[in-house]
Amino acid sequence: MSVPPHGLYGAPIAMPWQTILADLALILFLMTAAALASAPNGPLLPSAPKAPPQAPSARGEPVGVWREGPGMPKLAEWLAQQARDPRLRVSILVRHVQGHEAAAFARTQALVAAAGPRGASARIVIEPGREDAASVVLAYDAE
Repeated sequence: MSVPPHGLYGAPIAMPWQTILADLALILFLMTAAALASAPNGPLLPSAPKAPPQAPSARGEPVGVWREGPGMPKLAEWLAQQARDPRLRVSILVRHVQGHEAAAFARTQALVAAAGPRGASARIVIEPGREDAASVVLAYDAE
């Protein structure tokens, strides 16, 4: 018959240290598994946020919309008639048909210049569309 192991001062040890270490490792594994089960999908390490290139930006409800076209006032005149609330954000949207990219960039630059000081912080979106068109939206940002 073997004698059970003894610890300090001659007290018997109920379990050897290997069993205690295995129990602690199992507890750590279960806690990690439980944490990962409730974690969101995606990388666990922090990284720079990467927005998809086609993702729309968060926008609030429009307060005013200006569209380029006959009978419309000039953009500078229209903006002068709008509220001067600093929370209002100007968004310039220019759509173009395929092959008219350079003209869309030129039109965007002209609209930014026409918007004056408000155009300096404007959100600019240039995207392909079914026709060449431009619009400007004043909105309280949802961000």
